Amino acid sequence: MQTVCAQWFLVHGAHAAILVSLVQTAETLPDVMFGIVGGVLADTLDRRRLLMAVQGSLVVGTSALAALTIAGRMSPALLLLFTFVIGTGSVLTTPAYQSLVLERVPRDRLPAAAQLSSINVNLARAIGPAIAGILIVYIGVGAVFVLDAATLLVYGLVVALWRPSPGTTPQIPERFVSALRAGGRYVHYAPVVRRILLRAALFLVPASALWALLPLIASRRLGLGSGGYGLLLAALGGGAIVGATVLSKVRARLSPSALIELVGVVFGAALVAILVRSTVVVVIVLIPAGMAWVGCWRRSTRCCSGSCPAGCEHEDCPSTRWCSLGRKVSERSPGGRSTTPSDLPSPSSSPPG
Repeated sequence: MQTVCAQWFLVHGAHAAILVSLVQTAETLPDVMFGIVGGVLADTLDRRRLLMAVQGSLVVGTSALAALTIAGRMSPALLLLFTFVIGTGSVLTTPAYQSLVLERVPRDRLPAAAQLSSINVNLARAIGPAIAGILIVYIGVGAVFVLDAATLLVYGLVVALWRPSPGTTPQIPERFVSALRAGGRYVHYAPVVRRILLRAALFLVPASALWALLPLIASRRLGLGSGGYGLLLAALGGGAIVGATVLSKVRARLSPSALIELVGVVFGAALVAILVRSTVVVVIVLIPAGMAWVGCWRRSTRCCSGSCPAGCEHEDCPSTRWCSLGRKVSERSPGGRSTTPSDLPSPSSSPPG
């Protein structure tokens, strides 16, 4: 919801094309800069306290964003700064949240839990933007920012009231700097992971242009308001939900490389088709685009999970985010030592099917 409001706040102003695109950049840049840091923090600190601290900071930041917007003091540069800060908070909390969820699920149910978590995320992505687009029409951007701050506060309270099971907090966590070094060492000695990351980047980097420019497509090419923009995002998120549910059937028939090629073709065709000046056509086209997006994400996740060190092969490891790498490489072996080159996959290893 925050991203939708930020993009729509800038879409009708001067230099809208570059500023709207920079919103997407400000939101995703923390993944590259701090993702591995978030993964290491999830293993070196008490995860519940980490979530509480970061969520509290996010509530304060989002409340300040809402107050400045309502007061009419929000500038494009300041909005981009707030977007970057909020995105950083999300990166720092995601690995800890994923770890806590996985700790609460029996190992034999981890794959199902990972799929359910993916569906929940895409369901929120489908419903949240649509709700935000409708609310902007009736209550304005500033009020939606207030609602966003309220949801963050509720989540923080839930975490504060929750008590983890004994033994889930690391007793002898690895040191922060050594864990960061282990991250670089793991990538250096695991060419399989490098290939997975490269393959995912070749799809996700150009495909991100759709998320960045969709507000301009809605407002300038299709003449839609904020509600129509929410509808387009709902179609994209709805396709992601469908893709998450049917992916298991497609995966059984195609190799990882073939699946990535297929979703690349589908998404590329969708990028061409959305140039048509028809809202109905664009909505229909965005559904398979969402399926292709989640198809690449889930396949890369599965390949990365299968290439991780022993003991975490069933975890939901999003290879397209550095936080997953930090989460994996900072895992300690049963003997209490850090990951070493000898623990890593051999150069001749192949991505799992």
